Amino acid sequence: MDQKRLLLAISLSVAIMLAFTLIQDKFLPHPASQSQSAQETAQNTGQPTPASTPAAGPTAPPTTAASASAMSAASPRLAVDTPMMKGSISLTGAVFDNIVLKSYHETIKPNSPLVQIMGRRGGKKPSFVQFGWRAAPGVNVPDDSTLWSASPGPLTPKNPVTLSWDNGQGLIFQLKLAVDDHYMFTVTQNVINHGASAVQVYPWSRVERDYKPEEQSSWVLFDGPLGVFNGTLHQEGYGALKSTGEKAPGGIAYTSTAPGGWSGITDKYWLTAIAPEQTADMTASMTYGKVKAGDGNAYETSFITAKPLTVAPGANAAFTSHVFTGAKVVKLLDMYQRDYHIPNFYKAVDFGILYILTKPIFFALDYLNSLTGNFGLAIMIFTVGIKLLFFPLASYSYRSMGKMKLVQPKIAALREQYKGDNAKLQQATMELYRTEKINPASGCLPMLLQIPVFFSLYKVIFITIEMRQAPFFGWIKDLSAPDPTNIFNLFGLLPVDPTMLSPLLHVGALPLIMGLTMWLQQKLNPAPPDPAQARMFQLMPIIFTFMLARSPSGLVLYWAWNNLLSVGQQWLIMRQAGTPRRAVPAKG
Repeated sequence: MDQKRLLLAISLSVAIMLAFTLIQDKFLPHPASQSQSAQETAQNTGQPTPASTPAAGPTAPPTTAASASAMSAASPRLAVDTPMMKGSISLTGAVFDNIVLKSYHETIKPNSPLVQIMGRRGGKKPSFVQFGWRAAPGVNVPDDSTLWSASPGPLTPKNPVTLSWDNGQGLIFQLKLAVDDHYMFTVTQNVINHGASAVQVYPWSRVERDYKPEEQSSWVLFDGPLGVFNGTLHQEGYGALKSTGEKAPGGIAYTSTAPGGWSGITDKYWLTAIAPEQTADMTASMTYGKVKAGDGNAYETSFITAKPLTVAPGANAAFTSHVFTGAKVVKLLDMYQRDYHIPNFYKAVDFGILYILTKPIFFALDYLNSLTGNFGLAIMIFTVGIKLLFFPLASYSYRSMGKMKLVQPKIAALREQYKGDNAKLQQATMELYRTEKINPASGCLPMLLQIPVFFSLYKVIFITIEMRQAPFFGWIKDLSAPDPTNIFNLFGLLPVDPTMLSPLLHVGALPLIMGLTMWLQQKLNPAPPDPAQARMFQLMPIIFTFMLARSPSGLVLYWAWNNLLSVGQQWLIMRQAGTPRRAVPAKG
């Protein structure tokens, strides 16, 4: 096969993948859309479960979502303040429903609002964490209407707080709250029995969100309910969760019983998750329901102990869980996984099936950023390292392409000799390659090997919080976002937005630079012998410029810098080999 046919096929494949990335959000459904909410519903699995509907039984919180929202709005609150987050906990129902991240703004503007990861049930975007107990009929347990008393606050890393409630039957329920300097709460559910007989309780916990964020998913990213159960990651897309939950008893789309694990709801950059005691058998569920709060849809992940805790008279029984609610900082997740023995907690960041490449690439970029203070420079240094790694292979490839240039006149002569007879032309061309000891496919191997690196880098730039709003230089203020400039309004000189006509009418300065470097690289390659193929090949820089125009700037920077390094490397190698620097134009 001719070298250019392979290169063209690869280029078209990459272009198709990039085009799919650009259009799939608008035209194709995805099982995971970035909405997060849930309603606690009764589980018909034989195990007691948390619930929010009266149908769940007498131990379920008796209030409706609407009344719960009203109580939440008027409830006294416990303030939360750490170096990384602030907010409050509603003392009515003991609901974690107001957390703001201090280090992250919604946009690159320094005065833009801080990211709010959990919102009050009385607001437009309800999102919360809640803890409770199930017990036999006749035993009063806390519910949504319970007003807890709190020890002196606020809740800080140096000041843990205990919430208490007396059920009037000899049982005192406590939530002992602690928080670290980052994003992890420790919640101990404690029951003290002052009665005359033993009591059995089932501690439960849940993550719920009752609205659908505007931001949509990408095929390279999962967001939605997820968890690790029995050592295996399970992701339940919103569409599938709703479809299955609407038909299933109690709205349960997925359930599993296993020791420990963790479960929650993830966004692109944020995560709210609960990790119970890892030695306890837990029944985990993912459910869908309808509520009157938010936008009416409710998605949820929950845990409940598979076996009851027995509280003897005069004794107490405690159950401890950890709640993460914050930014998915890779090193922080790794630390929590190690310190709290949370299984596969790192999988909250969707490094994907190319994990063996994506995570090492991330750590390499993160380390280089710590040295340079700029992720753009880190990407450029990383690209140099990749070029050095593939240098022997590229050297062989470029020398082979140099030989291809030298035989272009002979190939042109063969085309004239066997004009109209493609079979004989192919046979004669392959015989020429054998005589000249040329491997026509050698130029494709470096590209084939670098495609996984390219897509891995794309994923790292797209999904990691560390790359979010990371500036480069000049007009590039966010490497995770497309180049903000646009040639179609003369880079801002015209007060119009061409993308109102079509999203394709957005081509910034960096994609143009990338297209130019791709064109320069083409000039050093032998021209395809087929004129139609040559014309198509000449269009590739333009096609890729448009395809990459809406990709993260960090990815376009990598491609442009890689092209420029390839031009220099190819020019040097071919010059040393004595190859003419200008391609011989194909006839026809």
